[in-house]
Amino acid sequence: MPFCQKCGASVDTGAAFCPSCGAPQSVTSATAPPAPAVPPPGAAPVAAAVTQSGLSENVAGLLCYVFGWVTGLIFFLIDKRPFVRFHASQSITLFGGLHILYFILGLVLGIGMFSFGGFGTLGFGWALFSLLDLIIFIAWILLMVKAYQGERFRIPIAADLAEQIFGKS
Repeated sequence: MPFCQKCGASVDTGAAFCPSCGAPQSVTSATAPPAPAVPPPGAAPVAAAVTQSGLSENVAGLLCYVFGWVTGLIFFLIDKRPFVRFHASQSITLFGGLHILYFILGLVLGIGMFSFGGFGTLGFGWALFSLLDLIIFIAWILLMVKAYQGERFRIPIAADLAEQIFGKS
């Protein structure tokens, strides 16, 4: 049985077009599938790995947010597509900034609680941390959904800061 010269799918003998990709078939189609394409000698291995990963842009954009700034940094370093780099840089700036804010807030409220012996500070701190947790959770879900839908949803301050730090994607 002959195979398509473009995609390698099996084609009926004498078929004018490939049923899978629609490429025109010659009368003398080979009976073996085409050999895999060999990259040129100067091709970068990273580019080959990105195209062979099988991740579509929207899935890679979603994965930029899964573990916050950590996966954002990973995808910023390994994926060069503009859509993915946008979401990766926004993830780094937003969740990295919130992570730093969370740490500073904990430090200030912890010192305040021990310095002033304040149980009032404890209640205020708990409310502030709960609010920050809720904001982080909502932003996390929203950004993953928007990235999966293929949108470049911008968080105003984080996206502008990401463009200043990492450049426009």
